[in-house]
Amino acid sequence: MRIAITGVSGFVGRALVASFAARGDDVTRVVRSYGAIPPDERTVIWQPTQGSIERAGLEAQDVVIHLAGESLAGVWTRAKKQRIRDSRELGTALLARTLAGLRQPPRVLISASGMNFYGSRAEAVDETAAAGTGFLADVVKLWEGATLPARNAGIRVLHMRFGNVLHPDGGLLALLVPLCRLGLGAPFGNGRQPWPWIARAEIAPAILHLLEHTAISGPVNIVAPDAETNQEFKGALAAAAGRRSYLRVPSFAARLAPGGMADELLLGGAPVVPRVLLESGYRFQWPSLRPALDAML
Repeated sequence: MRIAITGVSGFVGRALVASFAARGDDVTRVVRSYGAIPPDERTVIWQPTQGSIERAGLEAQDVVIHLAGESLAGVWTRAKKQRIRDSRELGTALLARTLAGLRQPPRVLISASGMNFYGSRAEAVDETAAAGTGFLADVVKLWEGATLPARNAGIRVLHMRFGNVLHPDGGLLALLVPLCRLGLGAPFGNGRQPWPWIARAEIAPAILHLLEHTAISGPVNIVAPDAETNQEFKGALAAAAGRRSYLRVPSFAARLAPGGMADELLLGGAPVVPRVLLESGYRFQWPSLRPALDAML
């Protein structure tokens, strides 16, 4: 299978490149510069904010996986929030337009998205739920909407609405595990907010499942079926790290971070259900948090 992937230097992208290469797939890396990419690797150069891309390298790909986007980590200044929005909307729109205009377009475009689409709510939500409110919910709507040219060209489009992706190599665990080992793995606020999650090792098998089930299109919640609250998550992580904490980060302290980041990422959330994966017969390798954390740590 010929697969082109954007965001290959990122936390998820590195793992997907390794997984597909190990299967013997022909992987093309879509990057902004050659950098440390070995000269024998297939590479497409693009500059998403400038609207340029080497389209010839995308001809005759079977699948394109789009992961690139500004990290949500960091201080949410006005400029940071603009980069978060633009990197997703402009990059996705450029890629979708380019794929739609190819002589041999891919069969499938799999574009990253986020559980933030649902905003903060108490009731369980699946892929049929309406969008929530907030900065990130608005960003996700623009992000997913930017794939329209590809859909109009007859390309099957999937939106992977990721939960918190877990692996100690990076992402959330890279930040929290050292704190937990110091006894500082404290819940945020009252700790009752939902924290949907997915083991990073689950993503490649889930993608292969979606590729095999050709009737599936649109949004797919990439989250484990066993929902956890922030307090349950922190408790399981502390137990797996071998150091319990009796601390708590008050809501007012979390909200000292500017730009609304605390309410969107730390204090809010929704109990997200992976209905599409479950109903299509996908069997999770890591459905429950504690065994997944024990295996990772």
